[in-house]
Amino acid sequence: MNSQKTLIALLVGSLALAACSDKNAPAAPAMGPMPVTVLEAQPQKVPTSVEVMAQTEGARETEVRARVGGILVKRLYQEGDVVKSGQPLFQIDRAPYEIALAEAKARADQTAREKQRLKGLAEARAISQKDYDDAVSADAVAQATLRQAELNLSWTTVTAPVGGTTGRAVRSEGNLISTGSDSLLTSIYQTNPMWVSFSLGESDLAKLTGGRVTEKNVSGVELLLANGQVYSHPGKLNFVASNIDTTLGTQALRAEFPNPEQQLLPGQFVRIRLLTGERDGVFLVPQSAIIQSEQGNLVMTADGENKVAPRPVKTGEWYGKDWVVLGGLQAGDKIIIDNLMKLRPGAPVAPHPPAAPGSKPGAPAAAQTEAKK
Repeated sequence: MNSQKTLIALLVGSLALAACSDKNAPAAPAMGPMPVTVLEAQPQKVPTSVEVMAQTEGARETEVRARVGGILVKRLYQEGDVVKSGQPLFQIDRAPYEIALAEAKARADQTAREKQRLKGLAEARAISQKDYDDAVSADAVAQATLRQAELNLSWTTVTAPVGGTTGRAVRSEGNLISTGSDSLLTSIYQTNPMWVSFSLGESDLAKLTGGRVTEKNVSGVELLLANGQVYSHPGKLNFVASNIDTTLGTQALRAEFPNPEQQLLPGQFVRIRLLTGERDGVFLVPQSAIIQSEQGNLVMTADGENKVAPRPVKTGEWYGKDWVVLGGLQAGDKIIIDNLMKLRPGAPVAPHPPAAPGSKPGAPAAAQTEAKK
């Protein structure tokens, strides 16, 4: 209580000092009560939450690699496009593999004929069994070589192993592609669903029952976009680390969100809100109506005589665009939400409710209704 009186006294003193400094100035004409917009405080029930920074990542990030070497002759997709599984992405020079396939096919035809010719001789015991067995083995090797040549030719067209959003092409047309560590061509990100990775520190974990994340103390997961809006699709936790990082003192978690409209992209920085329960009997006050000072937070209210009355308040976390006020207000208090810089304690005001949606800004809702009649 003493701190509240001190805060109000400081505010009144600063305003009085400003008035004394202007005592030699010409007297200003008398003005009527200042019009102000007020919100009537009403206790509400709001969800409790823990909010932290997070980053999106594709649910599946797949590397696209060449399986055969050669000159890259063409890129068959637009970087950043969404592709389907099996869609052609790159074309490697086919000519050497077409020649290799023709040679393998000729060799396979020859060994097949030789095997068939020796089969009859072996049945008539005109040749040894070993000669026939060697022909069978030679034909099997030739047929396998033919199959490998067919695969190598098909692999000159590099296709998407999964559907998703393509990344930047690592190699361009004219480059010599080789297999192994130098075979990466691009990556594909499966973005529906989208994964969001984040961590909770010790202070965040302390807000949860038992000091850790469980299915019982997290009732929901929300994602906040860069513009402050809540993402339209609710998420769910799909990974909770079973240990605390000893270096950072954090617990790693991951959430999963549907992304059918491709609104989320891999690598975005967003905020995650874990819903941990409900808090009843609190008040929601616009952020702009909370005056922050070294002594604490306060709001300006209009009392029963329509005069400015500062009111120290205890604030909690943000909820959307509002502060959650835990103490200092009572149901029915009229909270002033505009013209705060022009107010002084005890000054008369003309309070009016917020303007109706679609009406002229700053005009009372009642006046707008009367004007429409």
